[in-house]
Amino acid sequence: MASAAGVVVEVAEDGRHLSLDRGFMVVSEKGRELGRVPLDDMAVLIATAHGLTYSNNLLLALLERDCSVVLCGRNFAPAAVLWPLDGHHIQAQRMRAQADITDAFKRRLWQAIARAKVRNQGAILQALGHPAGAFEELARKMRTGDPENIEAQAARRYWPLLFGPDFRRDAEEPRINGLLNYGYAVLRGGTARATAAAGLHPSLGLKHSNRSNPMCLVDDLLEPFRPMVDIAVHRMVSDGFLEVDRETKRILAGLLVQDLRTDAGVTPLTTCLFRLATSLAQVLSGERQVLDLPLSPLPLEIARGPSGKEGAHVTQRVSAHVDDGDV
Repeated sequence: MASAAGVVVEVAEDGRHLSLDRGFMVVSEKGRELGRVPLDDMAVLIATAHGLTYSNNLLLALLERDCSVVLCGRNFAPAAVLWPLDGHHIQAQRMRAQADITDAFKRRLWQAIARAKVRNQGAILQALGHPAGAFEELARKMRTGDPENIEAQAARRYWPLLFGPDFRRDAEEPRINGLLNYGYAVLRGGTARATAAAGLHPSLGLKHSNRSNPMCLVDDLLEPFRPMVDIAVHRMVSDGFLEVDRETKRILAGLLVQDLRTDAGVTPLTTCLFRLATSLAQVLSGERQVLDLPLSPLPLEIARGPSGKEGAHVTQRVSAHVDDGDV
């Protein structure tokens, strides 16, 4: 599996050409070199500028290193992610297991992931001093496949508490929504890389199933980590930063190396993504029953809420043959 270490590189200036030279990505303009980055240091390449050109050799070299290439469209929302076809030595076996799982098992896996997301939204709010007990209750109520759409109920409570009663999550809107879009693009790139490295097919999702979305599984797996983006954007907004600019991009690009608390100790978010994707592959093949989720996707400095108590961790056990009470 590829190393989880690496940096996020964004190309935001129009008219740049990206090429390969002896293990480096070279950025140039009209034949003049502007800079270079070692390919082995790169985890995600994000392209937000217009009029970019790429050499085919560069793209192949990035994909060989499991570096995700994220192409952003309007308001910094991801329009496409390039994904390597050969990401793991037993990739075919894992993809067969992925394709063969039943709809009922998919619903149970999604229940575990969505519960983690709702709990983490509550943990974010608690750390900011907001009432969050309802989120733990909502997570407990969530049944297999979330038929009551608990996830949406939680979102309707979450966004007004986080950004105020007038805020609406709309990917086409600027300012706060633009910042969230960019942060999610970074997270999506890191998750795509982890999914490929685990030998899973990104289109075979658990909950997401949009026919035009080739990254359904990626969008499933990143859900528990979205609150990491949300809290980073909340901090920037509180400090008066409302636009996607050089400084806010720098902060959001650093999310993939943010430390989280796990059963194995303090671990960077990128490594947590690799562990979750790998654990899913192992659950699908019957090698394990537990999805490897972080204890709480909170930056360590705000991991304690107003009471000073650490957030509780609930093990997400998943089986194809037991009822909701065992999840």
